[in-house]
Amino acid sequence: MDTSTHRGQRMPRSERRAQLLEAAQSVFVERGYHAAAMDDIAEHAGVSKPVLYQHFPGKLELYLALLDAHCETLERLVREALSQPADSNEDRVQATTGAYFDFVAREDGAFRMIFESDLTSEPQVRARLDSVELACAEAIAEVIAHDAGIPEEQAMLVASGLAGMSQITARYWLAAETGLKREEAAGIASSLIWRGIGSLPLVGGERSEAARG
Repeated sequence: MDTSTHRGQRMPRSERRAQLLEAAQSVFVERGYHAAAMDDIAEHAGVSKPVLYQHFPGKLELYLALLDAHCETLERLVREALSQPADSNEDRVQATTGAYFDFVAREDGAFRMIFESDLTSEPQVRARLDSVELACAEAIAEVIAHDAGIPEEQAMLVASGLAGMSQITARYWLAAETGLKREEAAGIASSLIWRGIGSLPLVGGERSEAARG
């Protein structure tokens, strides 16, 4: 359990940090925050506890570092989906829903720390979860408000619904092991969502040309 590589050289700090975060991710996903111990994480990483504490002063700091990375990934996936060239707004909805399915399908189980965290009562965790939820909803709402011609507060409500339905259906798909491929399951979910968003009215009560498209 020393800090050297197989060539006798010390592992660069950035690589060691990445290794420790990967080990912590596995332990947190398997056991949850409260049941995980720094001893478990150090053992999983193949290092001594002093090495672990050189990089992270405590378990919460490890958890927050992982959470920050996962929140950034989710927001990036959503924004990338929204910015993709699309022939229609239905395609854009499908891409955005697909972003949540892609995130949930990640092999590292990152989604559990955002959507199923057992540490939501911790203010620093709650702040990060609220922040990424708001950031994703605002990004989606901006597109909806522009294309459907509805007020910002209505667009935010719709965007929150889209995000919520996407992540809930994605988590169900993964847990249920129905045999549906990711693309098929995401397509079903996005079709359902589009049936609502596609009929959004303008303020005056008529559907916008963008919504029809």
